[in-house]
Amino acid sequence: MSEVALKKEDNQLNLMNFNKEGLKDFLVSLGEPNYRGEQVFQWIHQRGILSPDEMTNISKACREKLHALGEIAILKVAKDQLSNDGTRKWLLQLADGNAIEMVFIPEDGRGTLCISSQVGCALNCRFCSTGMMGFNRNLSAAEIIGQLWLARKLLGDFELKENKHVTNVVMMGMGEPLLNYESVVTSMDIMMDDYAYGLSKYRVTLSTSGVVPKMLELAKDSKCSLAVSLHAANDPLRDVLVPINKKYPVQVLMDACRKFFKDEPNRQVTFEYTMLKDTNDKLEHAHQLVKMVKNVPCKINLIPFNPFPRALYECSEWSDILAFQKVLQNAGLNVMIRKTRGDDISAACGQLVGDFTDKTKRSERNLSRVEI
Repeated sequence: MSEVALKKEDNQLNLMNFNKEGLKDFLVSLGEPNYRGEQVFQWIHQRGILSPDEMTNISKACREKLHALGEIAILKVAKDQLSNDGTRKWLLQLADGNAIEMVFIPEDGRGTLCISSQVGCALNCRFCSTGMMGFNRNLSAAEIIGQLWLARKLLGDFELKENKHVTNVVMMGMGEPLLNYESVVTSMDIMMDDYAYGLSKYRVTLSTSGVVPKMLELAKDSKCSLAVSLHAANDPLRDVLVPINKKYPVQVLMDACRKFFKDEPNRQVTFEYTMLKDTNDKLEHAHQLVKMVKNVPCKINLIPFNPFPRALYECSEWSDILAFQKVLQNAGLNVMIRKTRGDDISAACGQLVGDFTDKTKRSERNLSRVEI
């Protein structure tokens, strides 16, 4: 692989950074016909081919141009772990020495790939291992869509015409996707493109902690599904658990959620609510949640807290989770308790940490608070 394709400053030369229209425009700028970008796009994302020499329906002159740019850079697997329940977690090495994590969760009839959008996380949610570890940088579009490409390659999906392993993608790995807006939207565009992975809008989900202005942009720019990391139904508590709430409080967030699918009345926002013992799991909290999501088309996922080293919280008692669920169900809400998967390899929700340099020094500050 050519070194030029791996240099951070030359990231634009990695063809994985382009969606279909962007790749068409790029190849036109090289003197190629408009359709050439579409052909190359299919080779990369639909067939899993990176070498220009194997792209048999493009001209020799075009293949030589692609070679001159350097071969298409992909992520490297640094570690591959398999859970007792079949969940698989990969530690992926980036060109700058940092590493991120990606998780595949197989189920009957479907397989969900959990993808990262940042190296670390720019937010500081107190119950999330990634948030506690700090932040380094945003991922490029190539590094985001490259996770799906690599998972399909590792699982053999490019060779399968049907019954593929990866059927769903969730932007729920490391990072806040809406704080890396352009790269994330470009990547999801590729995921849903019929000339690439062909995933439906119902099978690509972005999860946000509530970056309201970008949520409103996303509603216009993408057809993806939306999940909101809620975790509290009042401002004082959510200010502590999800600090971005201080900037975009719950009523502002709920207004954005009501508007998100206004042109598609049959679609719903998913609210994610991590159950934290003696923190947000009382019946009063459940009644607050019922009141808060009134008139918001939604479904609710209750997530038993997954512990991690130096965590500040514990998981709610199972009886309290069931009682909480019953209040929501009695109010007519669609509510599920998410099954914990991959916790024996720290691949469950909120447990991803990767391996990176924390430029914020947040990890040091959080550690000192815990030790005090």
